[in-house]
Amino acid sequence: MGKTKKDRISQRKETTLNKLKGLGQTIIDDVHEKKIPSLKIPSRGTSNLVYDKDKRYYVLGDRYGKRSLGNVKQIRKIGQMMYVSNFCKNLVQIEKTATLREMYYVSEGWGMSFANQQESNVLAEDLEVTISSSREDLGLMPEEDGASVYGNIILKEGDVEINGLRSGKSGYTISPTIDEVEFIDCDVKRVIAVETMGMFHRMVQEKAHDKFDTIIVGLKGQPARATRRFLKRVNQELKLPVYICNDGDPWGFHIAMVIISGSAKLAHVNHDLATPDAKFLGVTATDIVKYDLPTDNLKEIDVLRLKELLKDPRYKDKIWQLEIKKMLKIGKKAEQQAFSKYGLEYVVDTYFPEKLDAIEN
Repeated sequence: MGKTKKDRISQRKETTLNKLKGLGQTIIDDVHEKKIPSLKIPSRGTSNLVYDKDKRYYVLGDRYGKRSLGNVKQIRKIGQMMYVSNFCKNLVQIEKTATLREMYYVSEGWGMSFANQQESNVLAEDLEVTISSSREDLGLMPEEDGASVYGNIILKEGDVEINGLRSGKSGYTISPTIDEVEFIDCDVKRVIAVETMGMFHRMVQEKAHDKFDTIIVGLKGQPARATRRFLKRVNQELKLPVYICNDGDPWGFHIAMVIISGSAKLAHVNHDLATPDAKFLGVTATDIVKYDLPTDNLKEIDVLRLKELLKDPRYKDKIWQLEIKKMLKIGKKAEQQAFSKYGLEYVVDTYFPEKLDAIEN
């Protein structure tokens, strides 16, 4: 008999706890062996990022940096690392979580406090990559709310079952601890994720979940880690195709690609977050022309960003190259809500059916 979800979560926590203890033991061993204590920290610089063509997302290379107590400038960083490690060890042991903001305030009592929260956030990322465990496994959570999910799916958080169709018009809010949430039942054919909450609510109002037999996910702009993990899990565990509909501009393209191929910044956890088989549903430059959408002119920063995307290995496919070049040629961009030119129902009644038919058939 295979392990239950509870067993897998328990094993994951035990593994994380052992890694944290091992990190502290590294320092102790150096002291016992009369060596200058030091830590090897995998480099997260751009020179150590590698796009894995087979996995279809960014991974970290094999370069490391060394922090040593023999370097006066690094003593504070190592001290902070040990305090954060111990803080996370306690969280894992008592099975509680803390937000990154809470950790920042707790650090005020350590004698190794941070200059600002950005510094403490970076240290938490250093810890993640050093012991190869995710921030969520360490018990650290972001402040932002999760994305909204609406559709025929039943999930279980702890002892509570949640129905995605009976959670109000805003649906189920994805938990930061999404790996601890069980999928009890799901009777749909696909998942459609949309960038804006305006489009999410439009789809709910027009009953897109019924019309397309889909789960609707409102990304709230650049999706949080938990949102990306949810999309990967429903794709892998429930075998549901994932489609992404964003604004037709370089930033919308980027948001979609972060879901599909992961981000450079989080190369150390892309294996848990990227959904390489997800498909971009729109809005494209071709859509802007075909549907004669209301547009805005590309700004200089948009043009520069599009040219950067052309060189990014994640956009090597012909369709991406075509759409980016076409957007540069027409010099226009458009929002998802631009389809309202033809009426509020148009995006659900006409646009999505045509796009899904083109992709799936």
